[in-house]
Amino acid sequence: MQIHRSRHTRGFTVLPNALLQDRRLSYTARGLLADLLSRPDGWREDGRHMADTSPQGRIAVAKALRELTAAGYYRVERVRRPDGTFVSESHVYDTPHTAYATAQVVPSAVLPGSGRPADGARDAHPVKDRGKEPTLPVRRVALGGRRETTPAPPSPALAEAAAVLHTVTSAEPRLRLGAAEAMTLAPLVGPWLERGLGPRDLGFALLGGLPERVHSASALLRDRLTRKLPPTVKPAAVSSRPRRYECSACARPTPYDGICRTCAGADAVPPDAVDERARTAARGRALVRAALSDRHPRPLAGARA
Repeated sequence: MQIHRSRHTRGFTVLPNALLQDRRLSYTARGLLADLLSRPDGWREDGRHMADTSPQGRIAVAKALRELTAAGYYRVERVRRPDGTFVSESHVYDTPHTAYATAQVVPSAVLPGSGRPADGARDAHPVKDRGKEPTLPVRRVALGGRRETTPAPPSPALAEAAAVLHTVTSAEPRLRLGAAEAMTLAPLVGPWLERGLGPRDLGFALLGGLPERVHSASALLRDRLTRKLPPTVKPAAVSSRPRRYECSACARPTPYDGICRTCAGADAVPPDAVDERARTAARGRALVRAALSDRHPRPLAGARA
């Protein structure tokens, strides 16, 4: 074959022939590696975007990346940032980076096996006794010479509080909790339940106004469970109403025991006053009848008199 090359002054990449002629890699993997090496440092692209912008599908691109990883041309690391978040960093090499990638396997080499069981020598591997009864591991000794005790199972109240917390936070992916974290926060949920607050109230207090990125779900929930706990509502004082009694003479309700004032004569009206009231009422009735019987009513003169 005849190779025709043109002289490039800009926009070109220099690659070693060993990379382009590495027969261990498929043509898809070599083409993908050449594409990655032509990108500038700090380029952001993942396997899905590579597959969506090329004729190959995601399966072919993923297989090519696995080939490059096995050959030592491609490596992905998880790096922790100062703010506590993790980010994936990809490293692309134009020569195999790992030592095992460049090692050549002799065709006549035999892969090591598990070997035959040892006979109980000093440096030999132990032989499993299938008839032996299994034993529990020895408890570790804590500082101070005291033996560690098995932690007691959680109380039903703590288990219920942890279950309620799981129910409330399961709808928010940013607040996913493990079983150990939920049991740690369960004592803070107990006061909410004791004050008559349920999952609905906890949801309003814990899920409202979340930041865009939650770095520690347990720390955020601990802060909100402590800071937003409503104060204890004191029970309303029962008004001490006076006991009601009845008059022993006329059975009329009275605020005291005994007979009422009327039966006792305290509210009795003098006879002269009773006669004066009767005469006033009779005179008023007569004036009203006269006014109603007249078609042209005149002023009720002397009504007050």
